[in-house]
Amino acid sequence: MSLLSWKLHGNGKSIAPGAVVSTDERLAWPLTIGVGLQHICAMFGATFLVPIITKFPPSTTLFFSGVGTILFLIITQNKLPSYLGSSFAFLAPIAAAVTKGGMAAALGGIVATGVILAIVGLIVKQAGIGWVNWLLPPVVTGSIVMIIGLNLAGAAKNNFVQAPLTAIITLAAVALIGALTKGFLNRISIFGGLVVGYAFAAFHGDIKFDAVKAAKWVAMPTFNTPTFKMSAIVLFLPVVLVLIAENVGHVKAVAAMTGKDLDSQMGNALLADGVATTLAGIGGGSGTTTYAENIGVMAATRIYSTAAYWIAALGAIVLSLSPKFGAVLSATPAGVLGGVGVVLYGMIGVLGAKIWIENHVNFGDSTNIFIAATTLIIGISDMSWTRGQYSFNGIVNGTLVAVIGYQVLRGLNKAAGKN
Repeated sequence: MSLLSWKLHGNGKSIAPGAVVSTDERLAWPLTIGVGLQHICAMFGATFLVPIITKFPPSTTLFFSGVGTILFLIITQNKLPSYLGSSFAFLAPIAAAVTKGGMAAALGGIVATGVILAIVGLIVKQAGIGWVNWLLPPVVTGSIVMIIGLNLAGAAKNNFVQAPLTAIITLAAVALIGALTKGFLNRISIFGGLVVGYAFAAFHGDIKFDAVKAAKWVAMPTFNTPTFKMSAIVLFLPVVLVLIAENVGHVKAVAAMTGKDLDSQMGNALLADGVATTLAGIGGGSGTTTYAENIGVMAATRIYSTAAYWIAALGAIVLSLSPKFGAVLSATPAGVLGGVGVVLYGMIGVLGAKIWIENHVNFGDSTNIFIAATTLIIGISDMSWTRGQYSFNGIVNGTLVAVIGYQVLRGLNKAAGKN
């Protein structure tokens, strides 16, 4: 079977009770397009939040999201249905890198992250995933994910206090949408809150629409080029570990849902995400990761066809060709960002705790509790260490403590006969 051909599932118009549409199958094209549009809607809110918060061009990020998804499907041989959207793991290092060298320096960090991730993917293809599981046990991964979210608490506060009323309304909208809705609306509660907050700010005249009026309806996205500063690149190294954990977790989730053995695609998934992130950084977009939002759509519909993801990727590219649409998003005021930041950054932190819970991390173990405790305090308080032009922020230092400290203490435990 060629890369762009799928078997028709049944008559292509209906799915029998209990049946699934497999990765190498598709429904009739009108229905497949409909599922693809649903995938666009699922990724849309989260994918746009990253460039809105980081002040990257939203249309450019969306463009590379679509291109990256196509590359992912090609590299994984059309066997792994996944969408590559903006990764929240990049938020903190981008903010730190921008202060050192502007957007170009942040893009250099994204490129470096992608290259390292691609190399990890090649190693996994040759050596398997066992060494990754050894290096990143759940207590380490959960700790790193938590500090990547909670380290941003100060940034959320700074935006929040600039327009408290707008921020409160935005935050309340997120909560109410999450509490009162089901299905798709519930999944995009953060983006829904952003829309409500944006409308409130616009009504009160707090948004300047000059750039929106000047933007063209149709044009190529704005591309920017990176610069490479090692002092900025080191800030992104923890992100590599998070992307590894996210990709591995999502591949396992898809394998469980589809009933297919996808271990052979683990290395390809990491390689593909690395290539997509590298390309995004080279052109001015944010780094990517496989999206749980779209995995949720598959779980709900039981349609795992990769054809739908090709539609979603192509649709994202088409949407990215409207600078006016991107300008509307770029005009999002600080109060709105503060409102969504409070819940978004907190949610990233909670995801770290979720990793601990789901993997039954034993906090009666002195090593586990020491690693988690020290990593959190170092990361959240942003304990930095500067030597010359290099500044290692709290996330970098917390990650080093988590990864290296865990292995050292486990080695000592073993030498002492404790495990």
